[in-house]
Amino acid sequence: MHKISTVFFDLDDTLYDKENGLWEAIRERMGIYMENLLGLPADEVASMRRHYYETYGTTLRGLQIHHTVDNDAYLAYVHDLPLDDFLQPDHLLREMLDSLPLRKFVFTNADLPHANRVLNMLGVSRCFDGILDVLALEFSCKPQPEAYLKALKLAGIDNPEECLYLDDSTRNLSTARRMGFTTILVGDGEDDPSAHYSITNVKDLAYILPELWGKHGEKSR
Repeated sequence: MHKISTVFFDLDDTLYDKENGLWEAIRERMGIYMENLLGLPADEVASMRRHYYETYGTTLRGLQIHHTVDNDAYLAYVHDLPLDDFLQPDHLLREMLDSLPLRKFVFTNADLPHANRVLNMLGVSRCFDGILDVLALEFSCKPQPEAYLKALKLAGIDNPEECLYLDDSTRNLSTARRMGFTTILVGDGEDDPSAHYSITNVKDLAYILPELWGKHGEKSR
């Protein structure tokens, strides 16, 4: 592994427990928006949303291509949820991030307002050097390679081999790994070809790569 200078973290279902129901609630609001506000057939919304997500990286990108949609209104609607029902301050996460002596960025297909709300609820908003959101990336979305190239440029990095990337999505990690990132799958702890490492929780990062902190120890594989 090359010397790592920068760590990119996905946001949703990576920085917090994916079992807390937040992403399911967001997905439900996507369906409501498509059905009620865009007037799409109710019996087609679920398969359409899934198709857009799998084809374009996000449901919004598919709606932009195939329908007329107000980007700001859509993003505001789908993220309009009481986050305190799902999230709470995570002191151990903050301690891990604060102690990690590397540049740290949130790299997300969501927008900046949602990312800020999530980070504030977790109590880690000051732990990052920046947020690379869908607006900063000009609606390029993971897992499309151009999203990663734009993220690298915004972070001022020429060589992806200097970067570590953590995500709960294997398809997002697959692109990153092909481009030269060191990748970590967060969520189930199972080995996967998209990832160099796998951990159950993002806070386990120090256990598998203690050398990031300047410590010595064996890697998990």
